[in-house]
Amino acid sequence: MNETVLTPILDLLDIAGIAVFALSGALVAARERQTFVTMAFFALVTGVGGGTVRDLLIEAPVFWITDPWVAVVCLGTALFAWFTPMRMWEGKLLDYADALGLAAYAVLGAAKAMAYGIPPVPAALMGIITGCVGGIIRDVVAGRPSIIMQPELYVTAAALSATLTVGGAIAAALIGLPTQWAWAFAFLAGFILRAAAIHFEWGLPSYGRSAPKEARADKRPAPSSQDQSSG
Repeated sequence: MNETVLTPILDLLDIAGIAVFALSGALVAARERQTFVTMAFFALVTGVGGGTVRDLLIEAPVFWITDPWVAVVCLGTALFAWFTPMRMWEGKLLDYADALGLAAYAVLGAAKAMAYGIPPVPAALMGIITGCVGGIIRDVVAGRPSIIMQPELYVTAAALSATLTVGGAIAAALIGLPTQWAWAFAFLAGFILRAAAIHFEWGLPSYGRSAPKEARADKRPAPSSQDQSSG
């Protein structure tokens, strides 16, 4: 097993992503008027969900089991949310904060997968999983529709950051540049795409939105008995 130690930049992205996702989980419970225990549970599950799945898949030590500060950050974020009035988070402020966490986690997940010797394409997928799975678990547990079931650009932004992380790291190694530049660019690209999608309400086209002519023809109403008799 590769015991590569990640750089301080990735460690910073890790903490930032954990805190933002933990906050989003705690606020979901807060909107439902739940207890602090429930808010702490949602904060922990949302904060570590994607990274846990990633570490299990790449056969790495589960990060929040070996790092005692991760749970502290999640619980501290839940405590912060408990004493914060909900009106502070109305509007799109939390969405933009979530965009920061999404891009940070996508970069971290892809970079960590590559550090453990995972090939480029699966490494990029690990970035997407790291960025998205925590929110999916949060929504499933809360019994609400997940954002990945909407056409809004969300997974796409994570995919952009993860792909640029992998491609940028390969290119940086070939031309002799520090990999940190690739990570920074990948983070900014994913965040900008997600922020633009929030602001302009961008989304991908849904399946079946424009039906073929044959399908529309099949949906014409059947002729009435009066029409049939007059023919």
